[in-house]
Parts: sequence; C-alpha cells; structure tokens
Amino acid sequence: MNEIIILSGKGGTGKTSLSAAFATLGKPVTVADCDVDAANLYLILQPENYFEKRFITGYKAVIDYDTCSACGLCIDYCRFEAIAYQNKKVILSEISCDGCKLCSRICPCQSIRMVASDKSRWYAGIYRNGFMVHARLAPGEENSGKLVNVVREHARKMAHEKGIETIIIDGPPGIGCPVISSVTGASKAIIVTEPSNSGFHDLKRILELTSNFKVRSYVVINKSDLNEDITEQITGWCAEMKIPVIGKIPFDKQFVGAMLQCKSIVEWAPGSEASKEIMKIWNSVNDLNQ
Repeated sequence: MNEIIILSGKGGTGKTSLSAAFATLGKPVTVADCDVDAANLYLILQPENYFEKRFITGYKAVIDYDTCSACGLCIDYCRFEAIAYQNKKVILSEISCDGCKLCSRICPCQSIRMVASDKSRWYAGIYRNGFMVHARLAPGEENSGKLVNVVREHARKMAHEKGIETIIIDGPPGIGCPVISSVTGASKAIIVTEPSNSGFHDLKRILELTSNFKVRSYVVINKSDLNEDITEQITGWCAEMKIPVIGKIPFDKQFVGAMLQCKSIVEWAPGSEASKEIMKIWNSVNDLNQ
C-alpha cells in the first residue's frame, strides 16, 4: 500500500488544495481527510457518503440533584478538582471533568451518571475519482488523534477491499497529536510550505517530526514566486539537509475560482502553470515509488 501524506507546518499554505489536486489526477485513489479539527477537503471532492458513524470522544459526569445527598465523597476522590461545594450544593465543572468515571463508581447514592460526548461523526463515501473517508470533530470535543486513527484505518481497509494501491492523506497542520497519528506508518510525506519566514520556520519543525518517525519527506514550495529570495533560502537549506524539493508552484488566483466551483485546480484550469507544475510533482511522487 502506498500512503502519501500531505502536511504543512502551519495552516494556509495550500496543503488541502494540493491534496485535492492529487485526488483528481490519474488512477482511482482512496482519500483520507485527517484534518478532523477543520475538515474541508470534502467541500471540494463532494463525496456521496454511504456510511456515517458516531465517534465518542469521551464522557462527562452529570449529577442527579433529586437523589444527591451532597455527602461530598465525590469531591474527596476527584483528582481533577472538577467537583466542589457551592452554596451547600455539589457543583461539577464540565470543563475540568476528565471523564474518568470514578465519581460515578463511588457515589453512595448512584446520583452521578456518565454521558457520552458523541456529536462527532466520521464518514465513508464515493467521489468522482475514487473513495473518501473523512470526519468532523464537534466543537469542544477531544481525542482528535484517536479520530484520525479511525479515519486512516478505515481508508486502508477500503483501499484493500477495492484493490486501490494509493491512499492520499490530507494531514492536519502543525506538529501536534493529530499530525503524529496521521504520519505514523506513511510511505512518504510531502511537506507544503510557502516563501515566508514563518513558513520556513514551520517547515523545519515538521521535517524534524517526520524525520523522527523515519518517513521519507519531500518539499513543495507553494506561491513560490511571491518571495523569490526566501524561496531560494528554502531551496538552499533543503539541499544542505539533502531533502528533495520536488516542486515550486507559482501563485495563481484560479485556485480560488476552482474552490468556489468545488473543483481542484487541475480540473478547473488544467492548462495553468500551477496545474502543470502539480502534474509534474505527481509524476515525481509516483516515480519515487520505483
């Protein structure tokens, strides 16, 4: 199985636009949108979902005051300081509650029950060039790394069942837990950066992470012509570090037009310089498998 993950050290570099372009080129692929905190690849690919499942991110304690005796035993046992007395009443802080369930187990009146946080969802569907698995983490809910793992595992299962060799993974930005969950076990990582000081700095951070997980990494500089000096700095640094720069995509306003039409740039403007460069990058990525 060939798992290609597209990452960026920061948001707004064009990572999802490149993922969408890869997903609409060549042979059918399976796409896994692992940016579950801010999923938006589905807006471009428009999959027809045939599967939807709840994802439980954790549990929160709820007190039944009709039966609560306000004995305070739960306060003594709570190690997260989520329970306290207020006006002679036991009050529970939902923000501080870790969902460990201990309070519900030791309550002598059985007045505390655990409620699942289950507003998050993950989906599987068909899009115009293959199959897609994606998810939406509900606002305020946690365990995004675990949800990323669910998306990846189902994408692998789907690819195996459908006989598809390539999985395109649109990873989260940054270097946090969801990124680690996304990159583990990937065949190769394509890091999208932009010619800015912050982009260059974050490129170094994400490359350090992929190096720690021993994932072969390659760099693509998006909007490369907006600051040619920094583009040259990035290219020179990558050469020193022996990290291949496999593409430099020029700035193109047609990316916005493509997104408004729910299409990738290679579908909307296949003759543009940006599209031609992306096609070269895709060919290079496939050549790297050989």
